[in-house]
Amino acid sequence: MTDDATPRADGNDVDAPIKSLGTTFRVVDELKRNDGGRVTEIAEETGLSKSAVHKHLATLVAHGYVVKDGDRYSLSFRFLDIGGYVRAQFPRANVIKTKVQELATETGEVAQCMTEQSGKSVVLYRETGTNGVPTRTRPGKRMFLHQTASGKAILSQLPRERVEEILDQHGLPRATDATITDREELFEELETTRDRGIAYSLGESTRGLYAVAAPMTKPDGTVLGAFVVSGPTHRMRGQPMDEEYPDLLLSLVNEVELNIAHS
Repeated sequence: MTDDATPRADGNDVDAPIKSLGTTFRVVDELKRNDGGRVTEIAEETGLSKSAVHKHLATLVAHGYVVKDGDRYSLSFRFLDIGGYVRAQFPRANVIKTKVQELATETGEVAQCMTEQSGKSVVLYRETGTNGVPTRTRPGKRMFLHQTASGKAILSQLPRERVEEILDQHGLPRATDATITDREELFEELETTRDRGIAYSLGESTRGLYAVAAPMTKPDGTVLGAFVVSGPTHRMRGQPMDEEYPDLLLSLVNEVELNIAHS
């Protein structure tokens, strides 16, 4: 056994994590969190030695995942290549991209398609309409499912046991005063969402931002993700949230689901 491996109690270290690889990802995460950094800065933030940080950075540079400018390091576009490849594997990704663009154009707001992985919501595609406001989301961004309309749309299609697992893993952290932080309250809303086919977020992830979403499923009922439209409260409340956008989303989702079913 090498020094990089962490032995298990039964003596079988086949599935044990590799410490050095874990350290590499800590360095990568730190570069992302701070938009790059120097060896000393990364060492201070991670608690790693400067020599360890330097070795991992040198390896990442050698493999093209990090670029160096003077004494400062940053993540490279190699990650964009990997992310693009991963996203392209999603069912009918090209169709979904087009539909998100159409949704943003028609509503003038921010339109997105989200999916779930490891108990969190992941942005697959995001487009901004002519009136769209800046938000914290971008392709690849992960968020808590219970805080967003798209996340609740996805949760509404999952078995209760799976939802319980997600809540056990991630909890119900609060983003704003409107965020649901009680399990039973969340399950009640998920039941309502399942019945009407539409989920809402009323300032629950970002204060002053409303959103409406519809889940997208495979022919066998497995949830694939959700389409969502979001915008400032004063433009979203009333008719857009109650009728216009729900009808638009349900129609769009139906098209995509049919496309997936017959592909």
